[in-house]
Amino acid sequence: MGDVQFDGPPERWTALLPTFADMGFALGGGQTLGIQNHGRFANEAFEALPGMEFNADDIVELVGNNVSKELFYELNADVHFIDPHLLRLWYGWDQSDVDEVADNLGPFFGNFIRRHSDDWHDYRYYTLYEAFELMAEVFRAQDRYQAFVELHEGMLELLDEHLPPADQRPSALLIYPADGPGFQFYPFRFDDGGISTKQWRDLGLTDALSTTDVGHYSFSDRGTLDLEGLIEIDPEVLLVRNHGGASESEFHTEVVEPLQAESGSNGIQAVQDGAVYNAGYLDQGPIINFYHTERAARDIYSDSFEDVTLFDRERVAEIVAGNV
Repeated sequence: MGDVQFDGPPERWTALLPTFADMGFALGGGQTLGIQNHGRFANEAFEALPGMEFNADDIVELVGNNVSKELFYELNADVHFIDPHLLRLWYGWDQSDVDEVADNLGPFFGNFIRRHSDDWHDYRYYTLYEAFELMAEVFRAQDRYQAFVELHEGMLELLDEHLPPADQRPSALLIYPADGPGFQFYPFRFDDGGISTKQWRDLGLTDALSTTDVGHYSFSDRGTLDLEGLIEIDPEVLLVRNHGGASESEFHTEVVEPLQAESGSNGIQAVQDGAVYNAGYLDQGPIINFYHTERAARDIYSDSFEDVTLFDRERVAEIVAGNV
């Protein structure tokens, strides 16, 4: 982005991906004006915060042909927490469009840190909390940021305390259903380094892909795994994305039952053992990360984390409200 200056904390701002929408809310900035896709935003993580107002219906959906300069003028944001490369890659913007919006409305301030596997991303990546710290400077909310750092460190300490030894942790495969008929999935590696797989690294899972030549999903490489590929990898735990907001019963009906009914699926240990879990959302800031980590820990290590609070909803709500 180069040097970006702000007269004060933004009053009107928009994100595109939930990562930065989450960070802005966590820092006391309120809701984003827009989001890429309502179905990929973990609204339930914010709605679970006691005393907090969060209304997803007020957020404009920035998808497809709707992502135009005209819409950005209607939003009239002081800051756009969006990596402008995404506007060019996904929505057909030119650099002149980006420059016009930045000059006439407000600067861009963002970085695509979901994954580290895209060849077009030839600039620095940030961890979740590195990016969060920069966002705190924009909102002048370093006190809130530091309170989240302490809460996050406490969560990691609880994980270390309750996780089983490394040799007793299961191998897991993270997948995303691909479009089209049959069972086709995009594979994701935990060691990609992006923020979308942070919880799996923190939970110490063994990546079932680590001993294979299967790569990580990227913008240019969208190779898939079929059922035979899943059987060959044979993970002990299967983590399925794109069903973030589904209830347990909905996930079982939409994902688990069809997989169990497919001929040959009994060759997958995770299916045999009933260890097929909802992997949640692609993007996460600090609040969604607490939500994701607690849910995953209770699914995969139920005996160890049944009564352990990793997502302290009351404390998070206090921090968002400024009671740090």
